[in-house]
Amino acid sequence: MLSTEATAATVAPPPTLPRTRPLYWSIRREIWENRSVYLAPLAVAGLVLFALLAGMLTLPGKLAGAVDAAQQYSFAIRPFRTAPAPVMAASFIVGMFYALDALYGERRDRSILFWKSLPVSDRTTVLAKAIIPVLVLPLIAFALSMALLVILLFPVTAILLGTDASPTRLWLEVLLEQPPIMLYGLAAHALWFTPIYAWLLLVSVWARRAPFLWAVSPIVLAVVERVAFQTTYVSTFLKWRVIGGMAEAFIPGPAAKGNVTRLVELDPLGFLGSPGLWIGFAAAVVFVAATVRLRRYRDPI
Repeated sequence: MLSTEATAATVAPPPTLPRTRPLYWSIRREIWENRSVYLAPLAVAGLVLFALLAGMLTLPGKLAGAVDAAQQYSFAIRPFRTAPAPVMAASFIVGMFYALDALYGERRDRSILFWKSLPVSDRTTVLAKAIIPVLVLPLIAFALSMALLVILLFPVTAILLGTDASPTRLWLEVLLEQPPIMLYGLAAHALWFTPIYAWLLLVSVWARRAPFLWAVSPIVLAVVERVAFQTTYVSTFLKWRVIGGMAEAFIPGPAAKGNVTRLVELDPLGFLGSPGLWIGFAAAVVFVAATVRLRRYRDPI
């Protein structure tokens, strides 16, 4: 009886990990190996904070020279409306460079041989790399932007208390209105840029050298079209793919000026109903599927 139980124990299959665990650890591995994912936005946030704190030395004089309370509030809120933009822009730029080097780099340094020896599928690896610019970097940008706003609140509040202006409205806008606007804007841009990130991943796994030149080949195509045919179809499409998300995700007026400050200016239903969003998703799926397939047969450079 004991021998039967012992035999059954020896032939019992090993416990299997949940399917999400390899993806989770693959994402963590990407963050560990690519510290620029958080260090670059952090450095930009530090520079922005330093510049805004230095600029606040002139804020008391501006408030004293304001003609009314509305102008005082305009001066006080201005740093909070400009602070997140550089951090968000840095996160998207870092995401593009990360995607371009994500699969090329492991072939260049031959680490692909080690990673392929692990029980992690090519699909899981590629999805983990795609999640970094689409999800992780926007979350990092949001956290850093919120930290910036909270830090700036205290010196501006101290300055306002020295005048007749009340900081209550400032706190309400910064802590209640701006966070959902920033989070929505980051999500909208990340989703709109998904086919761009997927294209860069495809170039990263396909190119044997100079992936940057292959990545910007659509721009070269636009120049050739302009010179040869005197048309701008390719450049118009590229411009729409890069900056068209603002017009789709926000109401036209504020979005055109790049100055969205109210929740009513958001247009999530229009964004989710945009054909450009879903066409981009379809292209991203094709690019990612091709990337997964190519990685199976890629060797070190």
